[in-house]
Amino acid sequence: MTPFLKFVLFQTAVLVPFITGCLLRKKFSAAEAATRKILNANIILIEPLIIIWCIWELRFSPGLALLPAAGLYLVLLGLITGMACGPVIQASGMRKQTFLVSASLANHGFTMGGFLCYFFLGEKGLGLSIILVLYFIPYVYGFIFPAARKASGRPGVSESYLKNIISDPRSLPLFALILAVLLNVSGLKRPAVAFPVEALLLLSIALYYLSLGINFNGLAVRAYPKEHLLLAVVKFIIVPLATFLLLKLIGPPADVAAVIMIQSFMPAAIFSVVVSVLFNLDAKLASSLFVLNTLVFLLVILPVMFIGREWLF
Repeated sequence: MTPFLKFVLFQTAVLVPFITGCLLRKKFSAAEAATRKILNANIILIEPLIIIWCIWELRFSPGLALLPAAGLYLVLLGLITGMACGPVIQASGMRKQTFLVSASLANHGFTMGGFLCYFFLGEKGLGLSIILVLYFIPYVYGFIFPAARKASGRPGVSESYLKNIISDPRSLPLFALILAVLLNVSGLKRPAVAFPVEALLLLSIALYYLSLGINFNGLAVRAYPKEHLLLAVVKFIIVPLATFLLLKLIGPPADVAAVIMIQSFMPAAIFSVVVSVLFNLDAKLASSLFVLNTLVFLLVILPVMFIGREWLF
């Protein structure tokens, strides 16, 4: 499959399901419940298979240790620059917290960053992107969730809360990663079969954006003009530029640098909406920021990445 055809398929896998979800929204008596079912099916049934297949025969090297640290660097850089935007936005309380979560969390997973690493770099790029996302569980559950709980006036993280995370089926991608690493180091050969990794990735993306379309209530651009503008500046200018300069300074292996650079361009994450819903922050703002930021990425930033891919990565 040519790079251009992959590019068209990716855009189609995002935009068509999202538009379909928007059109079908009124057909669902409980849109949020339908969304949860679709997302759970994606996380529990599809993502673990992709993780196991791509990590199983990935060659590990000391340079790969940089990837999780780079993932953490990207989200912390987003958080710090988001905090610096505070005086301009002049927001407080739930609205401020929602913007900070959106500025920090980025779509590094299968449904955007991971697939684009596969798109530009092949199966190895996808495997490396999965390693980069190792920061996600400790950062989100250990920092973002407690901060959101505090902002919403809820009690902090308890022992039972951590047990629930471990027993939650939605943690299967984490356990799949552990299993894949064990299979990798065991020396057991991966089956020589035509595994449909590309089809599963496209299906995962389609389900993800279908659920988003079903749950979408509108952009509300006029209500949050400063937030939208500043989030775009953070995600698409400050974070990529700072990352580019840092990579030039430290000079990591070429494939590692390419994955980090691709991930530095990623828009706001769906988990920013999830956090806002779970902890009663400003869910309308979170949803609006996520959708418009993603649309800007798909329609403006991604074509630029595609055109300049040989220079950027």
